[in-house]
Amino acid sequence: MVNLKRSQVAIMNIQYKFFPLTKFLDDAVKNQVQAVELWGAAPHFHPEDMTYRDIVAVRHEIERRGLKLICYTPEQCIYPINLAAPYESERRRSLKFFEDAVRVASELGTDKVLVTAGTGYFDGSDYEEAWKYGKEGLMQLGDLAEHYGIMLALEAWREDESNLIGIAGRHPVKESSAEYGKRMKDELNHDHIGAMLDTCPMVLENKSPSDYLRVFGDKLIHVHFIDGTPRGHLAWGDGILDMEGYLKQFDLYGYKHSLSLEITDGRYLMDPEKSIQQSVEKLYSII
Repeated sequence: MVNLKRSQVAIMNIQYKFFPLTKFLDDAVKNQVQAVELWGAAPHFHPEDMTYRDIVAVRHEIERRGLKLICYTPEQCIYPINLAAPYESERRRSLKFFEDAVRVASELGTDKVLVTAGTGYFDGSDYEEAWKYGKEGLMQLGDLAEHYGIMLALEAWREDESNLIGIAGRHPVKESSAEYGKRMKDELNHDHIGAMLDTCPMVLENKSPSDYLRVFGDKLIHVHFIDGTPRGHLAWGDGILDMEGYLKQFDLYGYKHSLSLEITDGRYLMDPEKSIQQSVEKLYSII
C-alpha cells in the first residue's frame, strides 16, 4: 500500500473539449475524484472572451459539487505565448497573458498556476538572450503571484518544445530537464515559483520521479501523472509506464501535492469519461 491520499488525485478537462465543462465536473464526482485542474481554453474557459461574472460562475460550478480546484493551467502551447521570444511585442503579450492568468486564478479560488519559460531558437543562436528574457518574465510573474497568494508551477518541456527548460538534446550544455529547471529556479530564487513534473517527458530522458524529488524536494509542487509508450499522454493502463513504482517514489519522498491526469491523446475525445474511470480505478487500487 502506498501512503499517498486519494485526495491528491486530480483530473483535467483537456480531453473534454468537445463536451460541456459541466459534464467534466459531473464525471469527476461520479468517479469519486475530489480535485480538478482547469485547462484554460475555449470552449470551457477562455478568459479573453469572459466577464468577471462568467469566471465566478465557473468557480461556483466547481465548488457546488464539493470539488477543489488545485491548479489553473491556461493554454500556452497552442497560443502564441513565449516569455523568451526575440520580439518585445511578443514578450509583452505573453507576460500580460500570464499576469491575467494569475488574477483569474485568484478569482477562481485556486493557489496555483502552471507556467512555462518559453523557448529560444533551436540552433542556440539566441540562447543566452532567450534565457534572460524568460527569467525576467518569470521574476515579474513571481512578484505578482506573491501579491495574490499564488504559486507558479514551472513546467519542463520536451526538447521539441523548449531549449530553455526541457529534455536534454538541444541545449548548448547537455543537462537534464531537472537540472535545467533547477538552474532557472536557483537564478530566480523566488518563494512563489516551484517546479512541475510531467511523467512522459521525464521518461523520455530516462529519469524517474526520484531524480526530480532529489533536486527539488518540497519545491516540486505539481505533477502531471500520466501513462505513455513512453510518448503520449495516456490513461493509465494504455501505456508502459510504471505507475506503482512512481507512486512508491513519491511516497518515499513525502510528496504532498497533486497528481493530475493530463490525458490528451485523441483516442479519448469521443468518450473522455472512460479514460478517467480507467485511470482512477487503477490508482485507487493502490492508494
